[in-house]
This record gives sequence, C-alpha cells and structure tokens, in this order.
Amino acid sequence: MTHLPFILAAYGASALVLIGLIVWVVADTRIQKRRLTELEKAGPRRRHSTTQGL
Repeated sequence: MTHLPFILAAYGASALVLIGLIVWVVADTRIQKRRLTELEKAGPRRRHSTTQGL
C-alpha cells in the first residue's frame, strides 16, 4: 500500500494555495499603490478648524 497519491495531492493543494496567496498580495499591492498615487495627485484637502485657542 502506498501513500504517494495522498502526499502528491497534499503538496499540490498546498502549492495552489501558496500561489493564490502570492497572486492576491501582488494584485492588492498594485491596487493600493494606484490609490495612493491618486490621493497624492489630489493634494492636501484639510478642513479649517472652527474652534480657536484650544
């Protein structure tokens, strides 16, 4: 009796999960960088404080 199919399936599933996580992180990093660039282009927008002397 051999356990080779189970072992190969476990390694294959683990590899797919790791590849999926790597792809997800890379895609999310690109999205966040794009959002940051858009915010930097928009420039600072701050509200003026209505209370003075606090």
